[in-house]
Amino acid sequence: MIRKGFAQGPVQGEVAPGFESVRNVYERETQTMAELNTQLCVYHKGQKVVDLWRSAAVDSAFSADSLVNVFSSGKSLETIAIASLVDRGLLDYGDRIAQHWPEFTGGGKDDLTVADLMRHEAGMAAFNVSLAPADLLRENIKKNNVGAVVEGHEARFPARQGNRREYHAITRGWIANELYRRVDPAGRTMGEYLRDDVSRPLGADAMIGVESEDLSRVSEVVMPSLWRQILETLKPRALGRRIKLGFLQLLGRFLRILWSGGGSTIRKAPPPFSSSGAIGDYFNDPVVTAGETPSAGAKCSARGLARIAAMMSARGHWDGKDYLGRDAWEALHAHPLEADMAFAPTDFTQGGVHRFGLTARGNTDLGRALNAGREGFYGWMGFGGSIFQWNPDHQIGFAFVPTSLHAIDLCNERGKVYQAEVLRCVKALSA
Repeated sequence: MIRKGFAQGPVQGEVAPGFESVRNVYERETQTMAELNTQLCVYHKGQKVVDLWRSAAVDSAFSADSLVNVFSSGKSLETIAIASLVDRGLLDYGDRIAQHWPEFTGGGKDDLTVADLMRHEAGMAAFNVSLAPADLLRENIKKNNVGAVVEGHEARFPARQGNRREYHAITRGWIANELYRRVDPAGRTMGEYLRDDVSRPLGADAMIGVESEDLSRVSEVVMPSLWRQILETLKPRALGRRIKLGFLQLLGRFLRILWSGGGSTIRKAPPPFSSSGAIGDYFNDPVVTAGETPSAGAKCSARGLARIAAMMSARGHWDGKDYLGRDAWEALHAHPLEADMAFAPTDFTQGGVHRFGLTARGNTDLGRALNAGREGFYGWMGFGGSIFQWNPDHQIGFAFVPTSLHAIDLCNERGKVYQAEVLRCVKALSA
């Protein structure tokens, strides 16, 4: 594993005419930020217009087809899986989860809807027990190892008047996977659906649960020391700061999070996994890699995510095939509901994707950090830096995948630099 130095090899790949400035920005940012390996891929109107990657000078194994853990960017893959059930008439976002999962009752869960879960309002932001990594292997999921935990769990909501939203960072995917396999006629997990119905037909490297033949393609993620990141914020940009935020920006944002996080249900919760270690090490574990943690453990390339995002930007249609019907696509993106979620006002649709764009309530420092430069995009982003989003108005499919995890970049602003430049290029081409 690479843990020292950020010396970069050459930028590889190509861009289409009109997107040359994206390459220039990528060259500059990957050289000046604390990066190890990165991939950037963008589609516009069905054509791949940016396909770039760069690796640490000492990591010759990394390529554009390497698979990287994308953390919460995987949440948007699980929204597509749930939307596929809606598309087949098997599920509706207004359904009570218990209609499809009779054991999902008691402890305040009886009236929770699918939309509640997808909007992070299901009252289970953390479980009251830690799961063993082996519980997440497909054969053990199908033995109900995870489902039994959910069935016996109470719904607990944050002590904030009128706001039940609390980030289900890992648990949303575990619960949604249990719902999915109960509703899917073949009893498949989300990982199996993604493989069979999306990734293989599209030719897109995006996996929830990596099979043995692909394990050698996984590039490990690395989180630089948190203290190292904080010390880096003390440098002015002019003196070579390699983290996006300055110290005062960081301090202000964390104070807001502490202020808004009163009544959180997760503060005294046990860790999600029974094994110990840093968060990056959890998801480098081969057992976790083989298992299914849809909200935090998908292994993908930027090429794969961008191709799926391109399909979503085309309203579910790609190369003569409907991956989602128009009504299901519209339903996934419908009824965005704005509410605070710890670090910023969020605007999640009933299908569980965030609608990016500045709003009156979101016009704060954190609101602008989350939204400005991403206007019109849907999707989400992952801990440490990854971005998987689509823009249907401009038909853009966007993915940025890094292996160096910048934990203090809460709104993934280092990747947003590329989104903003892509938007500028697209608007210039259409002017």
